[in-house]
Amino acid sequence: MAENIAKSSFMEKLVSLCKRRGFIFQSSEIYGGINSCYDYGPLGVEMKNNIKKLWWSSMTLDHDNIEGLDASILMHPKVWEASGHIAGFTDPLVDCNKCKMRFKYDENLGKKCPNCGGELSDFRKFNLMFKTFMGPVEEEANVIYMRPETAQGIYVNFLNVQSSSRQKIPFGIAQIGKAFRNEITPGNFIFRTREFEQMEMQFFVKPGNDDSWFEKWKEERLEWYKQLGLNKDKLKFHDHSEKELAHYAKRATDIQYDFPFGWQEIEGIHNRTDFDLKRHTEYSKKNMAYFDDEAKERYIPYIIETSAGCDRSLLCFLVDAYVEEADRVVLKLHPKIAPIKVAIFPLVNRDGLDEIAKNLYDRIKNKFKVFFDDSGSIGRRYRRQDEAGTPFGITVDSQTKTDETVTLRDRDTMKQERIKIDDVYKELERRLS
Repeated sequence: MAENIAKSSFMEKLVSLCKRRGFIFQSSEIYGGINSCYDYGPLGVEMKNNIKKLWWSSMTLDHDNIEGLDASILMHPKVWEASGHIAGFTDPLVDCNKCKMRFKYDENLGKKCPNCGGELSDFRKFNLMFKTFMGPVEEEANVIYMRPETAQGIYVNFLNVQSSSRQKIPFGIAQIGKAFRNEITPGNFIFRTREFEQMEMQFFVKPGNDDSWFEKWKEERLEWYKQLGLNKDKLKFHDHSEKELAHYAKRATDIQYDFPFGWQEIEGIHNRTDFDLKRHTEYSKKNMAYFDDEAKERYIPYIIETSAGCDRSLLCFLVDAYVEEADRVVLKLHPKIAPIKVAIFPLVNRDGLDEIAKNLYDRIKNKFKVFFDDSGSIGRRYRRQDEAGTPFGITVDSQTKTDETVTLRDRDTMKQERIKIDDVYKELERRLS
């Protein structure tokens, strides 16, 4: 019980910091908010963009055989027929006859409402896709769906990308984009939301080579999180049992992180076999087979999918970085994902120190995300940047005018050293690389 309270308190403090420092806000807050929808503030959007850039680089720059794509959110409804989403993308839903709350049904829920103790209805199937209409008339012929995943946009463009890029199998297609799911029970801050951003890569391989590629991508994706500073003891694989496997999957594993609310998936790696391309061949009547010049044969490739949640990744980086010390709260974010790389402070706003600090800010602001702060005591300014996760602080003081040096402070150790003002850019570039 005490442990649960401590974990709940941790999340409350993290959520509070995220609002206070401008990482994440409740959507439409002035109107009372909207359940499970969030807006990314100045620091949040910088951090999110850093994560996306690092993921994109790890896919399309580090691998010559991975191409990029940005597919439309709105797609032909038959895409979702072929994928099975219209018929099978459902959750079991129950209602409380007393308080009218709705819950996702599972065997542990029982017959009583967990909110008020009232009787629960029998469960019914609830499709998780958001439905809307294309054009001015709201009729069945014009029904269209907000995509519940980004993967299908890759599958229907498989031949377009392959032929235009002249890639040969094995090769991959990477995409970052929004997806939408009308979740019955969203929650845990930004972990499960109705609008979210996915970072997915679909890797097309020759049947028979799929198991080795599955293992390769498992290890590579886990290593990505470790390299960005996540505690390796809080990361693990969860291999799906036969009962857990999705209908399209031959094998599947989750990369899980130990959140305050338990071990949860932050990325899935799946061997989807040839299910998706075969289904789109069947429904579109277009042949999605690939001709292998070397083997002189035509086949439908197998697909190894790596599917990461950008919002979930951001949350686990925040959770992992949050530290309470004796006299401060600090986000020990990896410098590459920190929203602000360096803060510049004049010790006082007189004797020309503010002008020197502002000139330094102007010299490097186009190279890094830099924050200039001349308000309040220097200790308070350090603490504000510690909470923002800023890895380095530079202070211009009276000695600067004497020997043209500044103080460089390390966020994690709070150690300070003096460096030449002309060496600031070079030193920051070295430490941030």
